[in-house]
This record gives sequence, C-alpha cells and structure tokens, in this order.
Amino acid sequence: MGKKILLIDDDEIVLESLSRLLESQGYRVERAKNGFQAIEKAQSEDFHLVISDIRMPGMDGIELIQRLREITRERGGKEIPEILITGYTDENSYLKALKLK
Repeated sequence: MGKKILLIDDDEIVLESLSRLLESQGYRVERAKNGFQAIEKAQSEDFHLVISDIRMPGMDGIELIQRLREITRERGGKEIPEILITGYTDENSYLKALKLK
C-alpha cells in the first residue's frame, strides 16, 4: 500500500485535483479543508508527507506546519516532510515560510 499524504487546502478543486493525481501514483491521500481538520487527523494518524496551502482562513499553512511539528514531537515521531503551496503569495508569506527551517 502507498505512503500516506495529508493534503490541506480550502479550495475544493485543488483538493480534488491533487488527490486524484497523487492517488493515480499510488499514494493514499487524506484530505482536510482547513488547518483545524488537519490537526484532528494528525493527532490520530501518521503521515509520510504534508502538503498544505499557505493562505487559508482561520489558520494559515505556516501556523499549521508549526502545530503539526509540535504534535509530531509530542508523539515522539520522526519529522514529516512538508510542501507549502499557494495560488496567491506575498513576500511576507514567503519570508515566514523560509523561517520554518
């Protein structure tokens, strides 16, 4: 069975299209429409990769990644690779993402 990816985006079209693409390559994809749903899933499941939109209402992707890292550390898990995506960015978001290292 393929590796499990947590995909987070508030745009249903992005969720659907990326899920189909990844699943066609053999990955298992768990979807979340926002950061809060993603945190719920991460507290009870293990993932091999996280792909998150940067700009989402309520909790942006950068804050989400920080929280997911905390959850992983608390559970004693190993670091999970992360990919941040966006259709609309600004220099501030870019700089905040770089500081996530």
